[in-house]
Amino acid sequence: MTKLTMVEAINLAQAWELAHDPDVLVMGEDVGVNGGVFRATAGLQQRFGAQRVLDTPLAEGLIAGAAIGLATQGFKPVAEIQFMGFLYPALDQIASHMARLRSRTRGRLSCPVVLRMPHGGGIHAPEHHSESLESLLCHHAGLRVLCPSSPQRAYGLLLAAIREPDPVMFLEPVRLYRLGRQEVEDNGQALPLDRCFVLRRGEDATLVTWGAMVTETMKAAEQLAAENIDCEVIDAASLAPLDFETMLDSVARTGRVIIVHEAMRNCGVGAEIAATVAEHALYDLRAPVQRVTGYDTIMPLYRLEQDYIPGVQRIVDAVRTTLIE
Repeated sequence: MTKLTMVEAINLAQAWELAHDPDVLVMGEDVGVNGGVFRATAGLQQRFGAQRVLDTPLAEGLIAGAAIGLATQGFKPVAEIQFMGFLYPALDQIASHMARLRSRTRGRLSCPVVLRMPHGGGIHAPEHHSESLESLLCHHAGLRVLCPSSPQRAYGLLLAAIREPDPVMFLEPVRLYRLGRQEVEDNGQALPLDRCFVLRRGEDATLVTWGAMVTETMKAAEQLAAENIDCEVIDAASLAPLDFETMLDSVARTGRVIIVHEAMRNCGVGAEIAATVAEHALYDLRAPVQRVTGYDTIMPLYRLEQDYIPGVQRIVDAVRTTLIE
């Protein structure tokens, strides 16, 4: 095993699939010669050639559309959108064609495309570079949406995404790219799709989160543990479809749920989780569901960015509120 950063693990997963499946292609803006803006594809073109790792024009609609066309002809494109805020030009292709191809052809065609994109803030980037737009994608039937929170999960989930016959949106938390290292075995073993990961067992409250917010949520759980408050932490990881079975099982034991995400509060994925808990676990709850989220505004630049992203204290305060109710 080698200790890798998340961005190195993402690179390794793409290299594994390129080496073991001749139908896999990598494509996107600056992914070839330059190895990607975050170096997630560094060295891949040199190793596998310019016909397998393709630099594209700066045109997200073209990237998504070309990926769909390639997928219909037997290829498995892994396409990169350079930042999630640049997703909008590609949405027409994603929503109108990529997500609908299997349904439209009654199963005669599938669309094995992975669309990778950096997700979220925390690196003091300019406007459009720090977006958390997962709910925009989760609302489209026919798409899987994944958001890993560690190098191991990034490696295993990306392998699974590339092997999936239907389109997968792969959201990569930008501030986790190089935040730490974790042992990752380059063995080609994929992780299961459509499942949560229980990162910490607890009996007093259930904390549901994903992506970069897993870091703050785990720190909050550790801080609360010092006060004898035992929190269970669930990394949702798969945002579409959501693994409600694991979440509801946890809520049935703890009676309290706090949902933590970086995206704005209004119409966020956390609202869907809260609604499902209310529908199926109302009588298990000992306190109202709490949401700790970003604010209903555009991510403020630079100095205020850290005030927008939920911090450890906001999570701790939300847990304490559920214990008082």
